[in-house]
Amino acid sequence: MAIIETDAVLHEAHRDNHTHRDVNGGWLRPAVFGAMDGLVSNLALMTGVAGGAVSQQTIIITGLAGLAAGAFSMAAGEYTSVASQRELVEAELAVERRELRKHPQDEMAELAALYEARGVDAPLAGEVARQLSRDPEQALEIHAREELGIDPNDLPSPLVAAVSSFGAFALGALLPVLPYLLGASALWPSVLLALVGLFGCGAVVARVTARSWWFSGLRQLALGGAAAALTYGLGTLFGVAVG
Repeated sequence: MAIIETDAVLHEAHRDNHTHRDVNGGWLRPAVFGAMDGLVSNLALMTGVAGGAVSQQTIIITGLAGLAAGAFSMAAGEYTSVASQRELVEAELAVERRELRKHPQDEMAELAALYEARGVDAPLAGEVARQLSRDPEQALEIHAREELGIDPNDLPSPLVAAVSSFGAFALGALLPVLPYLLGASALWPSVLLALVGLFGCGAVVARVTARSWWFSGLRQLALGGAAAALTYGLGTLFGVAVG
């Protein structure tokens, strides 16, 4: 009896701790990519222009234009990309739904063969396939998971991806511009704030990827800093050449 109680406790602990993050959601990737891209691209753009020894007003206009252009571009790109992917998936689901309607026995045999290939005994595989195939919608879901590797009930939303990308890019791109909007006349406050933002974004991403927060933060800091330094050098070089 004690063994049974111990097993029950173990099973309960396993159930409570064996949860997973949402890895298929349509918002995380565009939001993370948008924020990082907004920070790095606008910081690099502004430092490149500042390297050319232009006026403060020119740098502000450049930063705001980069924010607007990048945010709309990211949103449009994400919407088109995710919408195209969703339309492709829906087309494949329509093919599978048609096959299930026209050739149910063949599809059932296909599912049974798949379970057999994974080590299930043939009689049991056939019975499992038969029971799962009784409900057409359930059968479609099973075939979609097994053959296409997708969940028909959890397709990404183009609108969610576009809004997430737009908002994240705009927020990230705003950081390098913010010190200038608040009256700063030098470049270093923008660079400092952007680098802090990059480290913070990397640390936040580590919360959902289970990576070390300091490693993720330093990685983003190094990449963004390198991009800003390179574009500043190019801006200085071009500014001297043009001048």
